Amino acid sequence: MIRPLLQSLRPAQWAKNVFVLAPLVFGGLLLNAQVTLRAVLALVAFCCASSAVYLINDIRDREEDRRHPLKRLRPIAAGTLTVPVAGLAVLVLVGAAAVLSVRLGRPFALVLGVYLVLNVLYTFWLKHMVILDVMSIAISFVLRVEAGSTATGIEISRWLLLCTIFLALFLAFSKRRHEITLLAHEASGQRPVLDHYSPAFLDQMINVVTASSVVSYALYCVAPETVEKYHTQDLVFTIPLVLYGIFRYLYLMYQRPGERNPTEAILRDPPFLINILLWGLVVVWIVYGREAGLK
Repeated sequence: MIRPLLQSLRPAQWAKNVFVLAPLVFGGLLLNAQVTLRAVLALVAFCCASSAVYLINDIRDREEDRRHPLKRLRPIAAGTLTVPVAGLAVLVLVGAAAVLSVRLGRPFALVLGVYLVLNVLYTFWLKHMVILDVMSIAISFVLRVEAGSTATGIEISRWLLLCTIFLALFLAFSKRRHEITLLAHEASGQRPVLDHYSPAFLDQMINVVTASSVVSYALYCVAPETVEKYHTQDLVFTIPLVLYGIFRYLYLMYQRPGERNPTEAILRDPPFLINILLWGLVVVWIVYGREAGLK
């Protein structure tokens, strides 16, 4: 059962938890070993917690997943992983996250606890409520950033928090649109809340949050406090890379739709991965270049 269990943990989705590291990177303390260790522990705690949530979700939705063209292959839905084993894994993962939370302090533990409660509520109720389902996903990303802030003691820019909210809404609305397109007339049977959405409505929401994400990030890059903090205005040069990443995501969603949702597709798309790597390298060079004597 090891392989089905590992598959159910969805390690590919752990990429979402890198938002925990945002305060560390933009806080300029990536070279501080002690702070970096705390950030990494926070990342591991969220990976444990998110995998526990995925298992709970798969247990809850196993009957509906069996009618989905892709989700029917999930181990619990396919019967290769039993519910008792999955339930035991949930307890182990939550216990591991709790142990790490004790190590990182009460504020971090509180944020992680809110994340777990919110996602359990999402699994059983919120994902069936139109708009609230997408808002819940967005709040989960904000909690990741806030958790990184509490674990490291680094205050995060309000502009970055806004950017996180809009980016998360962008990903969530895009996922809903993909589900409607993939499932067509069977969408409401697989996920009842999809009956309240339409491609036209979701396109409007995507347009709103796409523009909001770009504007928030651009304002962060040129904000006086950002320039003062990094002693440079060079972050503005990362905006084209952000634009390309969003445009590439939209391209994959509209021009190359497939069975995988866009969030999973970008993890297998070389141009997107190269772009995100370049963005990360440029950000690190701008934020840490002066300190490391590279500028």
